[in-house]
Amino acid sequence: MIDTKLVGGIAVVTLVYGKVNALDTEFCEALAARFAELRSGDTKAVVLTGQGKAFSAGVDLIKLSQGGADYICAFLPSLHKLCETVFFHPKPVVAAINGHAIAGGCVLACCADRRIMARGPGRIGVTELLVGLPFPSLAFEVVRATVPARYAGRRFYEHNAQITLMRTTAEENERMGRWIGERLNAMDGPVRFFLPEGGVSALDAPGQPFWDPDADTALFRALDQTMRQTSNRQLIRLKPNINEPEFAAAIVAAFRSIVGRTSTRRRVAR
Repeated sequence: MIDTKLVGGIAVVTLVYGKVNALDTEFCEALAARFAELRSGDTKAVVLTGQGKAFSAGVDLIKLSQGGADYICAFLPSLHKLCETVFFHPKPVVAAINGHAIAGGCVLACCADRRIMARGPGRIGVTELLVGLPFPSLAFEVVRATVPARYAGRRFYEHNAQITLMRTTAEENERMGRWIGERLNAMDGPVRFFLPEGGVSALDAPGQPFWDPDADTALFRALDQTMRQTSNRQLIRLKPNINEPEFAAAIVAAFRSIVGRTSTRRRVAR
């Protein structure tokens, strides 16, 4: 279930439980007990890792569904205790994520002080957020604690199990606008740079998580102030969102006006 080796004063704790180290009551209690044991002694730090292709695939949903209310009432406190024990461990804890760390497995990795993930197809993320499932308060705080302090209070959006997006601020957009403008100035052209005033992404639209007209305005204003417009280098503002057909049609029309329609000759099969 749990293999522990001492290497140069470092306790290497390897999860060896089933195929994907799924979390159930027995496993959570055993792992919490092992970390409690490591609090004392000469161990300098702990490395937590898994076996095979998975660090941990999260909660054992089969046992959760088959066990009913009694099992859930026993399991949740054991999961809470495990997260608390690892998160507040007095010695440095590094999660060496060897493979998939999904849902509860991701939360367990976040309980460590540092995380290092192996190259490969392994996925990491809190999949509950993608389908709107309730998230336990302790698990939420554990995951939030992994966000660097300088990004506290920022807007985040989990795009998928591997990628979480963070909305840029007006200040960051202003710097980006100047950076883009300087590079556009270095182009001999012809250049047509389109600004979608209705939002620069699907998430940056009215009612969407990243809708922020002030941030977009800062980007557009910096571009407008930095870019030296000529007859050959133009900045064009359009009302639609970047994903709306009207915006795409305007770009296509501008492209055709520059390069013209190229005639193609169909080859007739003989």
